[in-house]
Amino acid sequence: MSGREFSARGKRRTVFAAFGAIAAMTALTAYSPTLYRMFCEVTGFNGTTQRSAAAPARAAERVVTIRFVAETQPGLPWRFAPAEREIRVRVGEQRLAHYVAENTSGETITGVAIFNVTPLKAGPYFDKIACFCFDEQTLGPRQRADLPVSFFVDPKILADRSLDDVHTITLSYTFARAVRQKPAERPGAEPAARINTPN
Repeated sequence: MSGREFSARGKRRTVFAAFGAIAAMTALTAYSPTLYRMFCEVTGFNGTTQRSAAAPARAAERVVTIRFVAETQPGLPWRFAPAEREIRVRVGEQRLAHYVAENTSGETITGVAIFNVTPLKAGPYFDKIACFCFDEQTLGPRQRADLPVSFFVDPKILADRSLDDVHTITLSYTFARAVRQKPAERPGAEPAARINTPN
C-alpha cells in the first residue's frame, strides 16, 4: 500500500469518526431531557417526586403540611391555581388535591406541567399515584379544567433522620406551552377533545 492510499484511508476514517461523534451528540441532545427526567424520577434528584401504584395499607401518626403552588410560564395564556393552598396529611395517607386551569385565549392550547417539591430532600419520599402532570393537557378556547393529583408521603421518611425537621412540603407546578402542538390546535381549527367542557 502506498503512502498516498494509506493517507486517504486515514482521512476517511477520521471523517467517519467525526460524523459518528456528531450523530451521537445529536442523539444525546435530543434525548437528554427525557433521560434527565427519568434520572430525577428514579432518584428524587432536584426535588422530583416519585410514582407509585398505591399508598401503604396503614398511615403513621406523624402529620405533615402539604402546600400547593401554581405558576404559568410567560407566553401561556392560562389561569392556573390550586383549589386549596394547603392541607395536613398523615404520613402514608393517600390524599387527593385539585388544581384548576383555565385557557383565557381564543385558541386551543396544549400545556405541560413541570413539577417538584421543596425542600428538595423530601423528593424521594413524595409519591404520586395519579397526576395531571403525567400527560400533556389540552384546553379549548375559554375552557376550564379540574386537574387532580393523588399522592402520599412515603413512610420511609420516618427512618430518614435528616428529614426530622421537615414539617411542611411544598408541591409546585409550573405550566408551560407544549413544544409540539397537535394539528387540531392550529388557529382556526376545531378544539381538541377534552374531558372537561367550558363553563
